[in-house]
Amino acid sequence: MEERQASRVVSPEPQPDDTELERSLRPRTLRDYVGQTRIKQQLEIYIRAALERGDPLDHVLLYGPPGLGKTTLAHVISHELGVGIRVTSGPAIERPGDMVAILTNLEDREVLFIDEIHRLNRIAGEALYPAMEDFLYDWVAGKGPSARTYRIKLPRFTLVGATTRAGLIASPLRDRFGITVRLEYYTPEELACIIRRSAGILNIDIDEEGVSEISRRSRGTPRVANRLLKRLRDFAQVRANGVITGEVAREGLELLEIDDIGLDVTDREMLKALILKYGGGPVGIDALAASISEEPETVEDVYEPYLLQIGFLRRTPRGRMATPLAYAHMNVDLPEESQRRLV
Repeated sequence: MEERQASRVVSPEPQPDDTELERSLRPRTLRDYVGQTRIKQQLEIYIRAALERGDPLDHVLLYGPPGLGKTTLAHVISHELGVGIRVTSGPAIERPGDMVAILTNLEDREVLFIDEIHRLNRIAGEALYPAMEDFLYDWVAGKGPSARTYRIKLPRFTLVGATTRAGLIASPLRDRFGITVRLEYYTPEELACIIRRSAGILNIDIDEEGVSEISRRSRGTPRVANRLLKRLRDFAQVRANGVITGEVAREGLELLEIDDIGLDVTDREMLKALILKYGGGPVGIDALAASISEEPETVEDVYEPYLLQIGFLRRTPRGRMATPLAYAHMNVDLPEESQRRLV
């Protein structure tokens, strides 16, 4: 199942060959960061105010579907603050001692970025509570009557946490973030700006029709847009004259089995199972995931968000249901019984 996810061109999850690509395309300033206009306006005010006071920026929680630029935004925040950034992830911090080692090695006002913060070990997470509030950490050495408590003064820092599942973060930790922002899917126009910028950096020759084809099929996700641009660069080099025109983009995306709205084979398998096997629903997430040989968590975190966003799927108390838009896209007539259930 992980292999299937890794092979999906339109997967919003990071893939091994994405790291170097994303690093080379990563914007450094809020001005260069495309999209998320409201969030950028808010952060610009918070950052400017913190700089004028000489204080660290309030702790920031970034959440939303994968591939929308949470890691990039964390780096932008550190650059705008003029400080360094330490990068780690929730699963990498296993013990309180690991957390203490990270915190005590920070510089004043530096940014600590914890990706997948919802997977942070509970005990290690509790070590963050006093650190986030008072920049202090109480270290207990020894056990029993001989135990002694040492109070460690920490550098003033800004914690930036990123997650796709904010609801799984412990409430005491979530409440200590002064700034909480949700990243939204990008519009085709915003993705077009990202594609033009990426093509310029990578020296890829692409016309406006090619840009439009990619932006329309990128599922509102910059990571997918950049990955498709990279794959179509190879296609244009081998099958065309090196220029990604609209026709070249359509042929290349057809070869990758990505349809006009960005759905791939796995998305269509899921919709087909929901419509044909389960009569359009409602059906439980476990049964739906089993029908396409996936984990329920993967369906919820990776497949569902985009299908919900484009109105192909509905969540109900009794389970998932396909909408008339999904029936139309799959060229299946909507039964009268399904029409009544959807009303």
